[in-house]
Amino acid sequence: MGKVVMNASVSVDGFIAAENDDPGPLFEWLVSGDVSLDDSGVLNVSQASYDHIRPYWDQVGVTIVGRHAFDITDGWDGKPPSGIAHVVVVTHRQAPEGWDPDAPFHFVDGIHAAVTKAQELAGDRIVEIAAGDVGGQALAAGVVDEVRMDVAPVVLGSGKRYFGSVASPHLMEDPAVVVRGERVLHLCYRVRRMPI
Repeated sequence: MGKVVMNASVSVDGFIAAENDDPGPLFEWLVSGDVSLDDSGVLNVSQASYDHIRPYWDQVGVTIVGRHAFDITDGWDGKPPSGIAHVVVVTHRQAPEGWDPDAPFHFVDGIHAAVTKAQELAGDRIVEIAAGDVGGQALAAGVVDEVRMDVAPVVLGSGKRYFGSVASPHLMEDPAVVVRGERVLHLCYRVRRMPI
C-alpha cells in the first residue's frame, strides 16, 4: 500500500488561499520557470522544482479533495488534474446532478472512507490529500504519512489554513527534503507517530 501524503502550495504564514479561495501569488513559482512541468504548456518551473515535483507527480495514483475544492474547480470537467487516475471527493452529498458516472471520481462520506477507497484504487502508488480542511482531518485522524509544502515567499495575512482547523499539536520529523526552487521552497516532513 502506498503512503498518504498531504500536499499544497502555502504562504510563509500558513495559508493556501484567501478567504474567497483566491490563491493570489502562491502559484507564481509554477509559471515563472523555463522547464515545462507537464504537457499543458502553462506550468513552467525551475529545473530544481521540476526535479522535485515531476517524480512525485509520477508516483501519485489518487488525490483526495473536499467537496468545496471539487465545486470551485467544476470537478475539473470530469478529468482528474495532473494526469492522476482517480479523485476521491469527501462529501456528505451525492455527485452533482448530470455528473458522468463513468468519470474517475468517487464520492464518499468521511475521511476514513476516503483513505480506504483511495488506497484501494492507488495500490502501491501515493495517495495525495489536498491540504486544507480535508487534509487537516486526515492529519488529525492519524492517516497522513508525509506533509509536503511548496512554500511561496508571500504573506497572505489571513485565509484558508494549510492544516485546516486542526486544533491539537502534531509533531513532524526533521525535514526529509529541502529543495530551493525559484520563488519557492519545497519541504517534505514525515509525520511523527506518537506511541499509544
